[in-house]
Amino acid sequence: MHPVVAQLLELLKYTLPAIVVLIAAYAIIQKFLVTELKRKQIALIRESLQVALPLRLQAYERLTLFVERISPRNLIPRIYEGTMNVAALRQAILQSINAEFEHNLSQQIYVSRQVWETVKNVREQELAMVHQIAEQLNPEAPARELHARILDYVNNADGDLPVDIARDVIAQEAKLVLRQSE
Repeated sequence: MHPVVAQLLELLKYTLPAIVVLIAAYAIIQKFLVTELKRKQIALIRESLQVALPLRLQAYERLTLFVERISPRNLIPRIYEGTMNVAALRQAILQSINAEFEHNLSQQIYVSRQVWETVKNVREQELAMVHQIAEQLNPEAPARELHARILDYVNNADGDLPVDIARDVIAQEAKLVLRQSE
């Protein structure tokens, strides 16, 4: 055999196993690093869920409280004063609904678009209802007339009130989020 070929074969005898070991080590290390990275990503996701879940649940609680607070049955007794007239009660109702809404604006980042749109629609429907009923009355009439008309409307409404629908939508989504977190 030619001495150059013999040297080349001798060199391959040592380098070929080293290359195979190097490739195997690279593959093992690569797999370990990918697995470790995935493990860290999963841990990070779990950690963020543990932080986000309470915030989301708090948002559902606050929005439920919001729709309950703007419900005429709860809102009017809180702001009604016997010395008010229709115009003053109307203004107080509108201001209270808008203030409650503005106080809860930040909750929209924690809930779905459907829940937030439902909450906004409830607000708009409550404002429209107050406007519609108040327009039928003399602004200088005693506030008890507006109070009575609104409660009559609420008590005799066909079907679920917007507040009831919103409460159900919020509760359904909150239950879904809780089930997904288990």
